[in-house]
Order: sequence, then structure tokens, then C-alpha cells
Amino acid sequence: MSRPAFLRPYPSVAPASGTDPFVSPSDSSATSDVTAATRSLDSNPCSRTPCVARPITLISRTCVRFTLPSWGKSLCYQLPAALLPQKTVVVISPLIALMQDQMAQLAQMGIAAGMLNSSLPSDEQFRITRKAMEGQYRLLYLSPERLAREDTMGWLKRVPVSLFAIDEAHCISEWGHEFRPEYRKLSALRNDFPECPIAAFTASATRQVRHDIIDQLRLRDPHKYIASFHRANLRYLVKECEEWEQSDLLVKALGNYSGSNVIVYAPTIQRVENTVGLLEGRGIPALAYHGKMDTNTRRRNQERWMSDEVRVLVGTLAFGLGINKAAVRAVVHLALPKSVEQYYQEAGRAGRDGFPADCLLLWQKRDVGLLAYFIDNITDPAEKERSWQRYHEIRRYAELSKCRHRQICTHFGETPKWNSCSACDVCGSTPEWLQDAAPIWQPGSGKPKLPAAGGRRLKPAAAAPQRAASEPNSELSEYLREWRRAEAKKMGIPAFVVMHDTSLEELCRIQPRTLAALRGVHGFGERKTELYGERILNALKRFSGGARAQEAPGKKPKPAQETLQLIAKGHSLAEIAKIRGRQIGSVIELVSSMIERGEVEFHPGWVDIEKQTKIQSACSEHGMERLKILKDALPEEITYEDIRLVVARLRRSENQKLKPRMNANERESEEFGN
Repeated sequence: MSRPAFLRPYPSVAPASGTDPFVSPSDSSATSDVTAATRSLDSNPCSRTPCVARPITLISRTCVRFTLPSWGKSLCYQLPAALLPQKTVVVISPLIALMQDQMAQLAQMGIAAGMLNSSLPSDEQFRITRKAMEGQYRLLYLSPERLAREDTMGWLKRVPVSLFAIDEAHCISEWGHEFRPEYRKLSALRNDFPECPIAAFTASATRQVRHDIIDQLRLRDPHKYIASFHRANLRYLVKECEEWEQSDLLVKALGNYSGSNVIVYAPTIQRVENTVGLLEGRGIPALAYHGKMDTNTRRRNQERWMSDEVRVLVGTLAFGLGINKAAVRAVVHLALPKSVEQYYQEAGRAGRDGFPADCLLLWQKRDVGLLAYFIDNITDPAEKERSWQRYHEIRRYAELSKCRHRQICTHFGETPKWNSCSACDVCGSTPEWLQDAAPIWQPGSGKPKLPAAGGRRLKPAAAAPQRAASEPNSELSEYLREWRRAEAKKMGIPAFVVMHDTSLEELCRIQPRTLAALRGVHGFGERKTELYGERILNALKRFSGGARAQEAPGKKPKPAQETLQLIAKGHSLAEIAKIRGRQIGSVIELVSSMIERGEVEFHPGWVDIEKQTKIQSACSEHGMERLKILKDALPEEITYEDIRLVVARLRRSENQKLKPRMNANERESEEFGN
């Protein structure tokens, strides 16, 4: 008889019966081994529970795990690899970047692992294949495309496989938000390996997708592990806004999260570049991440963000898949996502360390029309129907005045026992900077809009579950982050491979003085303690002796200052982009922001005089709020960059005209109000 799916309150994950199907109660040695291996492999406190580790101690049958983003999915297939000698766990993953990062981490732990995907040269693939057949790997990572090749099954049957682990399993379902046809071919595993256990993992599957995963993989009476979809430490905030208002809100939000790691999702490459330019113009260092960047630059930007060198990263949807960073304090979306599943997955990259974090959705009415336009152009009737369903679900989430946490839980088939979460904008947890969102002046409004007095203050968000340990020392945290960056640079590896964020925070709280005490910190097993133990203890001693993180070097000017210097030297905007290693769109957005604030004069040579005349005429007719409306009204040869620069000049001019009227109003108020 098939075991039913079950649901446990966050954060428990356990079989419905309450018993462990894989470890007998008397098998204390196995449990002890698992506990030790878990501490060595895992540094995420959100997955520190025997319920996560014990069911996969001695894999003997198929199982499916539906869980929260980052909630120890990789731990579930790394543990069998660490515990079963002369056996290989085969991991199917669509994310090459995730494979590479996990390979680097496993190498640090002394666990042999191999990876096969289309990016490797043929001789390297042959070498890895041979070593896999010889049983030299504990883990073998394959892309679904590589597994589907006709020649793969032949040599894979000669590998001592203990388990097939299928990551991002929702990709197998047409009802999933990331359906990939090559995943459908994974059903062949049941034919070629009829007795080998299969484990499937996903963090964003609805009830319909969960059933589809089991059917497509032909899993026989699988154990199902379903975590609650309620992320109690996250605060969901939704705000519909105009384009001009969105930029102000983003800057306010990032000011609120100053010094913290933030991900900003933009819908297009152009919006990514423009947003980076906008933020740099406001003095907020930010990095871009999108598909048009070369691989090395994209990887470097990711590593700079991961190592806390720059705290804000603006990316397209390509960023974040497989990212292993726990201390993200906010995820901001600048457009309506395509589905609730997509939003839950991306927003779920915040607060993975268990501390409070915000998920902010700043959307515009035009997002709805854009999504509908793309759905209308889908030719496959079945896919169009599924897309419309996802469209209506994400609109309901954004537009309905119902608890955001509750909406997400019910979407995934979970029925909460509460009606109000006290941790979303609907349930009275809107921060003051989002309540008082109106800027001092709205473009085209003709007069300043002043914030109303006596605004109602809403109650604060419910506190996240308290931890027994104290908050980490912020000075020590910065000092250890600096040490971690230096070690990573010296070894040529990402900073998080040296030490995970949560391990670093626990180090700050515990401040161990011996290697034995250091081994008590999650993520520090024998191998990592051997590699870094003495150096970490020495770093802690130096801190106790008065050492502190160095101030950021003042030699390199800020982006706005550097751009002003280059303009003063007579460089064109294209030359400035090349010198600074930026896309031209980022530079133009930065320069436009400075023009509006009066920090730099508009240079007539930046835009042809005839184009300026046409843009100015279009602004008179259509206003300056929506660049898209202006672009549609102008000839094709006039670019968004041209429009942005001219609009900045016109807005600056309108601001200057507005000031005398504002001063006159102030004088009049003084005369008659007192």
C-alpha cells in the first residue's frame, strides 16, 4: 500500500508514520556516523535536524523530497556518497554552475567527485568516464542532456551506482514552471537500473507537479517527504508602482538594507544595465549579471558578490540557480514573475540563514500586459492553457489583499492553521519607507507632492524564531570576511568554499580557541579543520589583539566620480563604458541620473540635434513618465539611450523652473501661517 504524502509544520521533515524506514531504532552507530558526516558536509542551520539526515542513511528504495529552497537538498545525496564506500551516487542536475560549485566544495572536504557536461572537451570526458567505471568517484554529476546520449547507458551500467539523485525534479513536469523536455528521458533509468534507488528533489512543486514527477519517473511506492512552504523568517512585501516611482522605492529599499547582501531581479538585460547605472549614480555599488556578459565577467561578478566585496547584485532570472549563500537580507523583483512557483523559488534565496529577510515585489501594470502578450504568442494550445493558469495565479498573488504567506502555502497545497501571518504587507507589516513611498516631485505633476502628516503606523513584523546564541560580533564578522576573501583569492576558489556564511556567523558567536572547539562549528569536519583550522585560530587571536578589517581603499573613485572625471577629460560615453568595463546602457543610465540632479551638464554631442528635437516634441505630446511610450512614438533609429539622455535634460530643466514656485509657496506659508 502506497504511503500518503504528508505535511509537517516548518521546519520538520519526517515520514508520515513518525518512524524511520531506513534506520532501525537500535542502529545508533549508523545514526552517529550520519551526525558526524552531516556536520562535516553541511553548514546551513536550516537543515540541522536528524529528520533530514536519517531517512537517507542507508538508501534502499525510492523517495521524493519536496522541500524549501536551500533546505539541505544537496546534503540528501552527498550523505550517502560520504557513507557508502566503493559506491557512486549519480546526480542529475541542469545547472552547470551548481555542479562546479559543489565539486569545489567536495574537493575541499576530500570527497572524490566527477562531472560530465557538454562544456568539457572530449578527452576530459573520456578520462572522467574511465575513472567512474573504475569506481573512483563518490559522486558523479551529469547533465540531463549527457545522460540522454545513446552511449551513456552503456558505460554507466559498469559504474557501481548506489543511488540516482534527480535535482530540480519539477523540470520533468509540463505543469512545472521550468519544464525541460530532456528530463522526460530520465524515465529510462527504471528500465536500465530496475533495482537502483531513485531520489527526486524539488523546492517548487505544486500538488499536480508532485504527482507528475512520480508518474514520469515511474517511482514505485516512493517515500514522500514534504516540508512546509511557510518561511516564517521572510516578510513578503508587494507594491504596485509607476516606472518613476519604482526607482525611488528601490533606492529607499537598498538604503534600508545598507551593508547587507541583496539580489535585485530585473526582467530584461537592458533593465539590468539601467538599474546598475541608476544605483551607481545614487552612490550604491552594484554588479550586473546577465546572459550577454562573457562567462569570465559573469563568474567574477558572482564571486565578488558571494565574497561580500560588493553587496548588491542586479541580475536576470539566470542568476541565483544553485547559489549557496545564506546571509541574503533581501530579494527585490522589479517586474511581475511568470508564476508563483518562479517567485517563490527566487524570493526564497533570502534569509536562508534563518534570520529575518524581506522579499519585495515592485511591479507595474504594464507587466500584466507584457505577460499576456507573450502568452498570446504561444502556439502550443496545451502550453498556452498552462501559461494562462500561471498568469492568473501570479496576478491574484499581487492584486488580492490576502495574506501573502497564506496565498503561497495554499498555492502549493498546504492549508495553514492561521489567517494572519504578521509578516507581510497585507497583515500589517509594511515598513515606513514603503508606506511613505511618494517622492517629493512626480515627473509631469506640475507641483511637488508632500507626504501627508499623521500617517497610520502599522505594527512591525512578527519576530523570527529566536536563537539561543547571541548575535554575531559585526566587527569580527567583517574581519573574518576579509580573511576569507584573501584565502579564496590565494587558492583560486570562491569565498564560500573556504567557509560558508553560516559557519562564519557561528564562528563569530562561539569564537573557538582550540581545534577541538572549531570542529564543533557546523561545516568544519576533519578535512576543513585540517586545511584552515590553525589559520582561523590565528585570525581570531589577531582580532583579540586589536586587528580589524581594513578600510576600503580610497584610491579608486566611486563610479559617479570616475565617470565625471572621464567626461571632464573629453571622453565619449562609449569610451567611458570601455574604460570602466561597463555596458553602454549602464553608463548612460548613470550619466542621465547625474544630469537630472544637476551634477553634470548635458553635452549636445551625445545626441544628434535632429533626434533631440524629435524627442522633445514627443515629450510635449506624451509626457516624460514612460520611456516605452516615447520609444513607440519615435522613429526606430532613435534608441532608448538617446531618449533617456534627452528626457534627463528636460526633467532637469523642469525641476529648475519648479524651484522658484516652491520657494514662493514657502514664503507665502511663512507670511500667512505664523
